[in-house]
Amino acid sequence: MEPIILVVGARPNFMKMAPLYSELKRRKLPVILLHTGQHYDENMSKVFFEDLNMPKPDIYLGVGSSSHAKQTAQIMTDFEKVCQNETPSLVVVAGDVNSTIACALVATKLAIPVAHVEAGLRSFDMNMPEEINRILTDRISNILLTPSKDANENLIREGMEQEKIKLVGNIMIDSLLNNLESAKKSNIHDELKIDKTEYVLITAHRPSNVDYENNLARIVKAIEAICEDTKAVFPLHPRTSNMLKKFGFKNKIKQISNLILTKPLGYIDFLALIKESKTVLTDSGGLQEETTALGIPCITLRDNTERPITIEKGTNILTGNDTRKIIQAWENINMNGGKKGQIPDLWDGKTSERISNIIETFLK
Repeated sequence: MEPIILVVGARPNFMKMAPLYSELKRRKLPVILLHTGQHYDENMSKVFFEDLNMPKPDIYLGVGSSSHAKQTAQIMTDFEKVCQNETPSLVVVAGDVNSTIACALVATKLAIPVAHVEAGLRSFDMNMPEEINRILTDRISNILLTPSKDANENLIREGMEQEKIKLVGNIMIDSLLNNLESAKKSNIHDELKIDKTEYVLITAHRPSNVDYENNLARIVKAIEAICEDTKAVFPLHPRTSNMLKKFGFKNKIKQISNLILTKPLGYIDFLALIKESKTVLTDSGGLQEETTALGIPCITLRDNTERPITIEKGTNILTGNDTRKIIQAWENINMNGGKKGQIPDLWDGKTSERISNIIETFLK
């Protein structure tokens, strides 16, 4: 059998592909792990590979950061050579980053089948580059591996053939459950000198939040209010750090009492922080899912989400970057404990097994 290429490029991809890689290797299927290098910062890439027990990638493209067009074009150019050399039987992409659409497009034009992990998610916001990547990747994929029923409904509404759509559950939860024991051994709380369940965990990286001075100022103002009586931990994404500096907010945020700023953290330490937090304040897609799985209240700094199940069934609420709404949501959680939520169907840690069964059947 010709090899199966698993594509990773950014941190969320690693969590989605690690359990699938392990399961395919366990079944002795030929797998090539390819890292585009879209996330090139060591704290955002290398540490994640180590934490998730993923091997060094078989192929590393090293594209680095650039504009969407340049990054996508570079990945396509380099990945085309890989496909011509390796002649894979299947290319598996995940999520909605530039690496996802770039590699899917190259494979499709070379008549190589594509499987899309986390297919069918929609925010219905075409201003999000990720939404464009999701829609286009789904349109050209041969296997659409969906995490939830709403994703199936989106694809059917868009006219996708039913036989391509496979409801498999949320593979991020496979990684989460696989690593909970390791997270219990993390020393991150001691290192940061914080008490478990007595802090807020914050992340922000989306351009709509951090690339605009007024939007970032509103978030900083909300963080100031939260930190008046509660400690908060804020691992700074390189983009966010640069924008705080550009807009002159870096000194201001450093002076907020009770706020602990860190560099990007590895998966295990970060999972330990999520699990023991009082609430999570974020604009991340994956964190909406992880908090729902762990029963941790989540305040999402977005006006929409491609993961509505985390609102309908889970612990998530949307506030956008509206300072007043963020503070109101926090005060409700602080006083009343926030939404209780429940774990959605098929978020059981067995998604990688279901995907592997589908891949084996497809390749027979």
